[in-house]
Amino acid sequence: MMSIKMKSGVLKRMRNLLKSSLFWILILSLAVLTACTNSDSNTNDEKSNEDKPGTDETAGKVSIEFWHAMSGTGQESLDAIVEGFNESQDKYEVKAEFQGTYEESLTKLRSVGGTKDAPAITQVFEVGTKYMIDSGYIEPVQSFIDKDNFDLSTLEQNILNYYKVDGELYSMPFNSSTPVMIYNKTAFEKAGLDPEKAPETFSEVIATAEKLKTDDMFGFSMLTYGWFFEQLVATQGGLYVNEDNGRSGDATEALFNGPEGLNVFNFLDTMNKAGTFGNFGTNWDDIRAAFASQKVAMYMDSSAGVAGAIANAPFDVGVAYIPYADEVQRNGVVIGGASLWMSKGIAENEQEAAWEFMKYMTTPEVQAKWHLDTGYFAINPKAYDEENVKEKWAEFPQFKVTVEQLQDTVPGIATQGALISVFPESRQQIVTALEDLYQGADPQEVLDQAAEGTNRAMEIANKTKK
Repeated sequence: MMSIKMKSGVLKRMRNLLKSSLFWILILSLAVLTACTNSDSNTNDEKSNEDKPGTDETAGKVSIEFWHAMSGTGQESLDAIVEGFNESQDKYEVKAEFQGTYEESLTKLRSVGGTKDAPAITQVFEVGTKYMIDSGYIEPVQSFIDKDNFDLSTLEQNILNYYKVDGELYSMPFNSSTPVMIYNKTAFEKAGLDPEKAPETFSEVIATAEKLKTDDMFGFSMLTYGWFFEQLVATQGGLYVNEDNGRSGDATEALFNGPEGLNVFNFLDTMNKAGTFGNFGTNWDDIRAAFASQKVAMYMDSSAGVAGAIANAPFDVGVAYIPYADEVQRNGVVIGGASLWMSKGIAENEQEAAWEFMKYMTTPEVQAKWHLDTGYFAINPKAYDEENVKEKWAEFPQFKVTVEQLQDTVPGIATQGALISVFPESRQQIVTALEDLYQGADPQEVLDQAAEGTNRAMEIANKTKK
């Protein structure tokens, strides 16, 4: 039999061997686990990099994201333009991504703005201009214009004016539009009116609406939307807010409830009380359908809506400048639509890609296609000299009227447009005021209430400004 001493030695060696084995098993397990983890991490990083813009190692191109809010025909045209840019050179690739409405896209941008995860380009509606400038998210395109000696004189000045602040261009105009008055030429003829001569002043519109009114058709209508009110104030030379329409400093007081705004509300109130005004609410489709079905003879629309009005109406369609108050000179219109903003915080080569795409978008050929596809203005006037545009205008001279109104606009603070970060809230105040007006409320009283609501919104925004 083995002695107790020998047994003790054997047991000790066995314990040491077991400890050593467990140690190496543990080390081996950790090594395998680490290898697996690194492998998964590398795979995830590769997948993540595939999803993110940047340099495409395979194609050797710089890839960037372009967030936009175009749908329908606008999206189809934009996708084709992006494809054309990508095929025109071998250094950059733009990926156009629909982000919903302007509001939805801007909400998404807030979560990544100013970081490397932001899209290189974002389309933002014109009333978001003040917010974008103050946000810290963007790189003004003026820096690239200066570096590249890009000639801005080739672009439409009355469009550029809106997006310039203190002489600096912050974003590149893209889909630009203004309001126009669209009317039923056939109805004019039946009423004994000259179909080639639309009314110009408020009093002329009121008189014409009375002659056009029938049991089935109203004489005039305007969408219950703040944009049209702003335009009717601006064409009189009126300002929307103080501080030179918010362009020489942060606006603190609404001015739209002054004489110019009251002229607009009295104009609408007069026709509403006379029964010649048709109230079709806040939906663009509803008022356009009312015109096509001959429920209203004249109405305010966007210049981008002209093509649809012509296509959908079973009668001859006329297009005219927006009306203005009798006691003033016509100033013109303020640009609407949206522009393209370059992100700050992204890689330098991505900014360069964004700038090259923006320049491509301004070329006459691209702008001619965009204008004909969508009805939006060409930001490069040379596009109107393209043969396909000339042919379209010859067939539909109504398109030319929209451009002439823009180019006849008198440059000034009023027509340059207001800059406030709370424009959506202010527009809602105007909507409420218009709705109350059509219910019989006093024009000045509801305008003052809208001004007070706008003042409160501006006060809060100015206090919370970064």
